[in-house]
Amino acid sequence: MLNASGIGVYLKHILPALCLEFKVQVMGNEQEIEQFEWAKQVSVIPLNAPIYSVKEQWKLYQKVPACDLFWSPHYNIPLLPIKAKKRVVTIHDTFHLAYKHTLNFTQKTYASLFLNAAVRMADQVLTVSRFSEQEIIKYTRCSPEKLSVIYNGVDRTCFTEGISLSENADLRQELPNLPEKYILFVGNVKPHKNLITLLRAYSSLSLCLQQEYHLVIVGQKDGFLTPDQEIFHVLEKQPQLKKFVHFTGFVPDKLLPVLYNCASLSVFPSLYEGFGMPPLEAMACGCPVVAARSASIPEVCADAVLYFNPLQASELTIQMERVLQNVELQMALAEKGREQCAKFSWEAAASQHVRIFKELVTSP
Repeated sequence: MLNASGIGVYLKHILPALCLEFKVQVMGNEQEIEQFEWAKQVSVIPLNAPIYSVKEQWKLYQKVPACDLFWSPHYNIPLLPIKAKKRVVTIHDTFHLAYKHTLNFTQKTYASLFLNAAVRMADQVLTVSRFSEQEIIKYTRCSPEKLSVIYNGVDRTCFTEGISLSENADLRQELPNLPEKYILFVGNVKPHKNLITLLRAYSSLSLCLQQEYHLVIVGQKDGFLTPDQEIFHVLEKQPQLKKFVHFTGFVPDKLLPVLYNCASLSVFPSLYEGFGMPPLEAMACGCPVVAARSASIPEVCADAVLYFNPLQASELTIQMERVLQNVELQMALAEKGREQCAKFSWEAAASQHVRIFKELVTSP
């Protein structure tokens, strides 16, 4: 679970603040936990079991110690009784309920069981956007009084404008085929990420623009084994695109800011997001963004991006052309992006977690 990038980033920024106020014990795989700087500030309770498994549930039942508060940063909560006075769960999104048509029977059953149980058994439910708050209420009938919205932050020590010559050299060494100019997509290749619309929109750009701006798709390489297969059908039908479209696979985290800095444009076409980090990361690096008008994206990005209907590839084509052919628009979007991403701070998110946890621990 800690290796799931979103949860890992979340814990990286929240746990150190909790350690300053509470005695913190973390349950999980010891080898995974040791990779994080905050590991030195916590005591570890070994828990090695597949997520959502019967073994995980039994281990949680056996190993959760008596505590004032038990926090689940994901909805794989203990279903059996535990010795915790209060329970908190963070639900980042309800994708598995909203997009259950993309899941098999077992996945649907587990998602419904765990999400509804998480809401029912928690004293407080945290989430990351007003959109996700409304989705949780819609799909689980959670009481609004039990919900708190705490926005994620942007790591401004990592995602920042400007790169050194050595950083650029490292990027080119890691990705020797990276073009000089490119449109950037960061994310996995699952259907709700809507990469198919981006590919169709890119294929409609003029040959001149395609030759000047290639499309670079960054994401976990193993994510390509269970993706939206339709994207590969598009590439098969239009083989000429293959020389302009680059799948990088996994890229080390330290190189992501360099990729954003070097990109001419970042596109975020997702159909469903509880929050959506890539647009803010791009903004923090001074990269203009075109994004889908869907789910939480307008809430997070406000007027700092150009929007398009995520079901209309032609709209995305138009917006990409507008940005790529207008330097003044690029500069205006970059400036609005700087202002928007400054509103999202991990320090603020961490302090809100501390406040809520203190209130719960001291309440009857």
